[in-house]
Amino acid sequence: MKIWIYLITIFIMAACSKPEKVLYQELTPDEFSTRLEKCPVAYLPLGTLEWHSNHLPLGSDGLQSLGFFEKLAAETGGIVMPMLFIGPDGYDTLINGHEYYGMDCASMFSDQGNYEIQQLRGSAYWVPDSTFDMMMNGIMKQLKRAGFKVIVAHGHGPSTNYIGSKAQEFKEKYDLVVMNCWGNDTDELCLMCDHAGANETSIMMYLHPDLVKMENLPSDTAVWPLGMLGKDPRLHASSKHGKEIIDFELKKMKSVINLELEKLQ
Repeated sequence: MKIWIYLITIFIMAACSKPEKVLYQELTPDEFSTRLEKCPVAYLPLGTLEWHSNHLPLGSDGLQSLGFFEKLAAETGGIVMPMLFIGPDGYDTLINGHEYYGMDCASMFSDQGNYEIQQLRGSAYWVPDSTFDMMMNGIMKQLKRAGFKVIVAHGHGPSTNYIGSKAQEFKEKYDLVVMNCWGNDTDELCLMCDHAGANETSIMMYLHPDLVKMENLPSDTAVWPLGMLGKDPRLHASSKHGKEIIDFELKKMKSVINLELEKLQ
């Protein structure tokens, strides 16, 4: 009888315990200092407000990276920054006074973008590379000032590529180790490696199942959804696969971060 009472007590305590606070904006100064001292790592979700076909929300980039970073910070330590919603993108062009960028112009860089250039509904995020560069330099300067030593930034593809290309420059300018989450991945296990395809859809199914509306896609798989790149999520996406991706990336990035922190000691 005593054993059952003990087990029930443990279960109630676990159910009622609050999750560890990892979001920068929710921490008091003392809580911030404690987390920073234990693990001087900042996680920056590189989001957008961007068309992700008809079945995913416009903020999918930030929602995926933020959700992943919250899990990573809970396991590894560190502090999660607020997600961005603007970023660079390629193929920006002006036609008859109308601006088009990113997936608006997918026909210019992918056979799966089999539609005419058009302004996809809801996309509102693009800034020039020079503006994004200025903003990111400002962010890195402030994070260095606050005491961080390692920055992990990931999300929107062009923004994530930018981070990879600027790692050495940020190291020299701010003495920060800056990285994204790509590297040592596989085609199946990679964090945000398509656009609204099976990869991102699976991640969203796992992290935010209530926001995924698969019924909005054509039921006929011979009809390719508008503004979607990658494997067909109608055939290959699942919450189970999303969990596999997240679990793989958590293990990988935890190892990468711990290695970098050891080097800094």
